[in-house]
Amino acid sequence: MKGQKRSANDIHAALTDDILHEILLRLPEKSVFSFILVSKRWLRVICSSSFRKDYHARWRINFHLLGFFVCNHLYLGRSKHGICRPPSERALHLLSTCEEGDNLLVSGIPKQLGYFIDSSNGLLLFGRHPMTYSVWNPITKQLCRLPQPQRYYKSLCIAFFSVTEECFEEIIHYKVIRARCDCRRDEVNTVSIETFSSVTGTWKHYTLTCSSTFALRPWAVATVISGVIYWFATQGNLAIYDPRLGDRRIVLLKLPDGTISQDYDECVLGEAPDGRLQYGQSSTSGMEIWVLEREGNSFSSNVQSQNRWNLRYKLSFKAMWKQNPDSAKNSKEAQILSFLPQNSEYVFIRAGWNIFLFHLKSRRLTLIPYLGRDSSIQWDDSQVMPYFRPSWPRSCFCP
Repeated sequence: MKGQKRSANDIHAALTDDILHEILLRLPEKSVFSFILVSKRWLRVICSSSFRKDYHARWRINFHLLGFFVCNHLYLGRSKHGICRPPSERALHLLSTCEEGDNLLVSGIPKQLGYFIDSSNGLLLFGRHPMTYSVWNPITKQLCRLPQPQRYYKSLCIAFFSVTEECFEEIIHYKVIRARCDCRRDEVNTVSIETFSSVTGTWKHYTLTCSSTFALRPWAVATVISGVIYWFATQGNLAIYDPRLGDRRIVLLKLPDGTISQDYDECVLGEAPDGRLQYGQSSTSGMEIWVLEREGNSFSSNVQSQNRWNLRYKLSFKAMWKQNPDSAKNSKEAQILSFLPQNSEYVFIRAGWNIFLFHLKSRRLTLIPYLGRDSSIQWDDSQVMPYFRPSWPRSCFCP
């Protein structure tokens, strides 16, 4: 027995961190997480930023669904004598899909922060347009109430994204960008924005310029992919802004043909596993999924001639219900909700008060059970947004 213990210890000692890194990299997520109990050394290796980055690049599993936030956009940016939220309707709805979502719901903290606006890497942005905003980290329980912006925008759209520092694993920096939406008939080629940085703790004002006239859609939330911001604009365009370039320029990208018309009720953006932009649109008849074929590493001023959309999937909702008869029993008109993070195979679809996970290749529907169903939810006037949290464990033994 002593010889066997000594042999096992020798084998364990012979495994360098690099070898252990390569072995664990080939195991599924549940197995890897169970091995954090082996020793402090194994915990340190698994929780390290280098292993997490390599594991995500290989498996693309790094987010867990906690639920769906429901926000009624009728009350966004309302005037003093505009539409008021009735007492029977809560300011914030969370349709929880797991125990962590239940704990978030009963904590009561989000209810004190106004309406849900957006999330990024687990961080939550709450507020009351156009001047009050807060960022909350449900994991660390840290709350940051942002200072009031310098400028008043009667109508605006938002972008929210965060970045984790490589050298300090526990420090997450984030930015909140407010963009003015000028809905005048004579469109202009500039847009006023204000950016809050958690590093400086202040708002800064910029003016972005575009080579063509445009206007942003009000009360929309941007999709941020690898630091690049995508806003929906008028006339069937996307407005693209890359803060890293430092040139304060907006580039317009034409959406797929037919999007300019009013045939499509819902339009969503997402990120494919290879980092490309995905676009989904749905109407009462069906749904289309497009992917952007991009040339080069960044968008140029003549982006429309350098990029094209390829149609990946086209689906009739009638055919979808026919292929999923069990799900069609209580079905109503369907609409696309969102993509999954860095996943091209699934989308969320809502039909009435039911939310489904739809596999595009097999065309199979899976009903998502959730808590928090409330008769006061005005589904037709509300935006339903999934809330994901990073799944990777953290440890104080990590450097």
